[in-house]
Amino acid sequence: MPAEITVDELAAALDEGVWVLDVREVEEFEAGHVPNALHIPLSTIPENTHLIVEHETLYVICKAGGRSMKAATYLEAEGYTVVSVAGGTDGWAASGRDLSFDPSI
Repeated sequence: MPAEITVDELAAALDEGVWVLDVREVEEFEAGHVPNALHIPLSTIPENTHLIVEHETLYVICKAGGRSMKAATYLEAEGYTVVSVAGGTDGWAASGRDLSFDPSI
């Protein structure tokens, strides 16, 4: 089972330039996301793993933590180093941190 961290731990990791993968649906992502997050909806991950950097830890986030754990479990089985973010984007926003509204990168 993949490791899980809090939004506070994610904020500290972001200062070090980590990769964040947002697995929510398009409309959810467009409504606000963690700055600089890569967007790949959960249902499209198997055909889009080529977009993911393989040699770095990937921090996976969704709305509250359920979908990110599913994605992290799948990616870990595929050989990626992953961490799921408990509390998700809702927790990120509730902690008072900024959301980005930039298009997917």
